Amino acid sequence: MRFRQLIMLAAASLVLSACSAGSLGSSDDEGGEVSLSFLVDNSEDGVRIGERLAKDFTAANPAITVKVETRPQGTEGDNLVKTRLSTGDMTDVFQYNSGSLFQALAPQKNLVALDDAWTGQLDENFRTTVSSDGKVYGAPWGGFIAGAVMYNRAVYAKLNLQVPKTWSEFMANNAKIKAAGTAPVIQTYQDTWTSQLFVLGDFHNVSAAEPDFAEKYTKNQAKYATSAAAIKGFQHLQEVHDAGYLNKDFASAKFDDGLKKLAQGEGAHYPMLSSAISTIVANYPDKAKDVGLFAIPSDDPARNGLTVWSPAGVYIPTSTQGAKLDAAKKFLAFIASPAGCASTGAASPPVGPYAVKGCALPADVTQVAKDTQPYLDRQGGSSLALEFLSPIKGPALEQITVEVGSGIRKAADGAALYDKDVRKQAQQLGLEGW
Repeated sequence: MRFRQLIMLAAASLVLSACSAGSLGSSDDEGGEVSLSFLVDNSEDGVRIGERLAKDFTAANPAITVKVETRPQGTEGDNLVKTRLSTGDMTDVFQYNSGSLFQALAPQKNLVALDDAWTGQLDENFRTTVSSDGKVYGAPWGGFIAGAVMYNRAVYAKLNLQVPKTWSEFMANNAKIKAAGTAPVIQTYQDTWTSQLFVLGDFHNVSAAEPDFAEKYTKNQAKYATSAAAIKGFQHLQEVHDAGYLNKDFASAKFDDGLKKLAQGEGAHYPMLSSAISTIVANYPDKAKDVGLFAIPSDDPARNGLTVWSPAGVYIPTSTQGAKLDAAKKFLAFIASPAGCASTGAASPPVGPYAVKGCALPADVTQVAKDTQPYLDRQGGSSLALEFLSPIKGPALEQITVEVGSGIRKAADGAALYDKDVRKQAQQLGLEGW
């Protein structure tokens, strides 16, 4: 499983039969009724959520029917979306990524800007990822995912430990956990993508210390190796290894092994994306309540906060016009409402907070989701992951973080190597300053 796959929760290959050509982009039906076509990815969650939203929206708006169409995931799906937009053959509404991939769709040219009142109820983190030149273009598809430390609450309760906000508090907890005979920090380097969270999940702390880091980084004016804040993620990898706080099989363990250790209390901490709780719920349902979450600790407890990955968005292409455009705007307003959040949650239990003010998590949501919510509720308590603020992410990061986390390479050398790794990508993107 790759990093992006876990973020998108794309685990299945269920594909619905394609709607007929007559139902896609067809003119409004007689009698004032409107039929909207809605393109979603073909993951199991994507299909379930799309179908439930369509059903519940039509129940509240009987004159508007929403028909779901599916597309592949990954690069094939990306290319299909771009092709259909460029040829004017896109469905009336479609679901797609937010952030840099959204920007690659040339929203000002290809998408309908939204000036509806509901956009003022969007979480600011999400709004940033679906905006261009101050205009909002999307409604949120699901909730936020956090890059943080998932921890075993039963271990914490047994040892009378408190959730740490600072790195020194975290390391002190690790010492007590090791003394009690439990692995303090789980790492699963056989699946190399899992090694990145101490770096990527630390970005809130980087931006809190250096608010302009993302902008300077994109312009080649800031580096991981020379930023006192940004290098700490690499230093954290080295420190937990050098202190002997990792599970003994960290080099050969896989992602599923890590989740098992965490759920069963064989390890206390697992730096991971919060969406991983879905696998724990599926495989260890009686242990899911024992798993909580806290932000990557920082040096300053007053500025400690959570790094979040924004939900995908739902957009309207400029090819949608007339009565269909009015209906499509109503559909997006529904998605970005408490009723839409409830519909989404009924189709797929939320793994994190919704991106709409007034959308409350259900009472039976996981502890991981509950622990994530206060960070988003607190002013300055959360920040977007760097990939939503900069298009630069080097392909070798997961190999470099494995080396640093395994004691093969020092933190300073790893950070410097990663700075070199991103140069080629930045040049391919044609960014200024590279």
